[in-house]
Amino acid sequence: MIGKLIARTAWPMTPPAPWSPFHIILSLLGLAWSVCLTRLLCRKYSSGDFQGSGTGADRAAFILWTCGLILAASELYKQLFLYQVVNNGRYDWWYFPFQLCSTPMYLCLVYPLLPQGRPRKAAAVYLQSFGFLGGVMALLEPSGLMHPYWTLTLHGLLWHVMLIFIGLFVTASGLADRNLRSFLWTLPLFWVFCLTATAVNILTGGLADMFYISPYYPVTQAVFHEISLAAGILPGIAVYLISICVGAALCRLLLNRLYPERENFPGTL
Repeated sequence: MIGKLIARTAWPMTPPAPWSPFHIILSLLGLAWSVCLTRLLCRKYSSGDFQGSGTGADRAAFILWTCGLILAASELYKQLFLYQVVNNGRYDWWYFPFQLCSTPMYLCLVYPLLPQGRPRKAAAVYLQSFGFLGGVMALLEPSGLMHPYWTLTLHGLLWHVMLIFIGLFVTASGLADRNLRSFLWTLPLFWVFCLTATAVNILTGGLADMFYISPYYPVTQAVFHEISLAAGILPGIAVYLISICVGAALCRLLLNRLYPERENFPGTL
């Protein structure tokens, strides 16, 4: 029954080229939606402090949990589609949901369960930095998002638009601390995710390429692929992961510049 329903949504398309009108228009619409929704939510709930305890924190946790639920439901659909339609009843570990861009889904789902204080702040800053970076980079280089099916292509693009919204929201609402220490708290979390991704890559014997850091072959991402070929797999992975951390820090600085201190609300979003 589920397989038949999934099959009915297998609408074929010619995969759009990166930076085609389709890609540019959908990306711009997604960015506009992210900014407008962030503005709407922060103004709507400006009477309750998102950052503190009580009603404001509960609202923020619910919003992030809802984002996680939407991402999880769409990922479940994608996995079923790949299994049923693309791979004819065979699971492809290459699409196991544990890429850098998948981690915000897990953090949003568990966010309401995290204790107040450092755990929630670290999660929020991770969403602001690493999550936002994943969304932006995927839209800038979307070749991996373009599929011969409408639903898969839209899933890939809209997923990363959602990551951008989440990054904007945790910044504008004041959930993410602005000091350097708060970013340093996210680094152990990032490395735990990296170790988990490596474990999946090894346990599947190279059938998966989580975080694009499989020890079985060079990093597949542009630029870093050439570095891996020239310097070796492990040095290439090290350069790639360090670059992700630097990129995440820059994303955090950019968002903090775009959205001033929480005290400016309402009216300055």
